[in-house]
Amino acid sequence: MEPSDLVVIFCTIPAADSESMARALVDGRLVACVNVVPVHSYYRWNGEFCSEPEHLLIAKTKKTMAEVVIATIKSLHSYEVPEIIVLPVIAGYAPYLSWVHDETDNGA
Repeated sequence: MEPSDLVVIFCTIPAADSESMARALVDGRLVACVNVVPVHSYYRWNGEFCSEPEHLLIAKTKKTMAEVVIATIKSLHSYEVPEIIVLPVIAGYAPYLSWVHDETDNGA
């Protein structure tokens, strides 16, 4: 298993929804773990300036699971256009990377 077989998925979500989203992703073995970080987002939506407290979800998974994770987040997310960004893992601590791979070993 190479580090390039893994990805990190970033997603912002209303704070009240972060635990249920994280549980769905981990319980479904779509991701190995999710870190939840409180953030405050500033953005423009439909021509209006917005300022919202949110949670940033940082999820670790296999590259082959990325599309399923994106689809799952989209189906559970309350936003019309949720932030979902996938970044490749280029290096890391081998035992941790193996754990991520093992925890998402659901046949994908």
